[in-house]
This record gives sequence, C-alpha cells and structure tokens, in this order.
Amino acid sequence: MSLWDLRVTVERIEGRSVCGMDVGDYFELTNSAELRIPEGKHFCLYALQAALPLLPAKQRDLPQGDWLERDCHVACPDPDERLVMRVDRTRRCDLRSGDLT
Repeated sequence: MSLWDLRVTVERIEGRSVCGMDVGDYFELTNSAELRIPEGKHFCLYALQAALPLLPAKQRDLPQGDWLERDCHVACPDPDERLVMRVDRTRRCDLRSGDLT
C-alpha cells in the first residue's frame, strides 16, 4: 500500500503566540505513524490535536473533487492565537500492510 508522508507547518499567526511557536515551526508524520519534531523545538499539544483528525485522510489519495484533496489548512482552537497550519504531502511511502497493526 502507498501512503503520503506529511509535514504540518505553522503558516501564520493572526493573534498573539501564546504557546511559543513561530511561523515555520513544523512536525512531520512519516512511515504511516511516526511523528517527528525537529530537535530542540516543540509543537503545541492543542495545535497538534486540531490537525490529527485530518492526517489519516491526507495520507491517502482521495477521489478527485473531494474537499480534503483541495483543502490543506487547519486552525488551532485557541481564539486569541489564531494559529493557522498548512498540511503538505512530502513524499509517497510504500508500506506492506502486513507489517502494520
């Protein structure tokens, strides 16, 4: 089976950065389920939880015209921060489904 590796990047902060993240901060989802954050950096738990539900679908090829195929933005739930993240597909990863749970 084939899945996409993803990078979720802070694209903009329209309010005040309460969690200490900056534009350009990111995490990566690789090899189906491995979450990677650059050494010495952090990613806000609440911003992360806002993005997590969309990631399994973004890892897969979706039907043409599916709204999630076109849409790549997700917002942190903190109304004072208004942090907006972009989800990008970075590389296709071929996996054997028998190796996964």
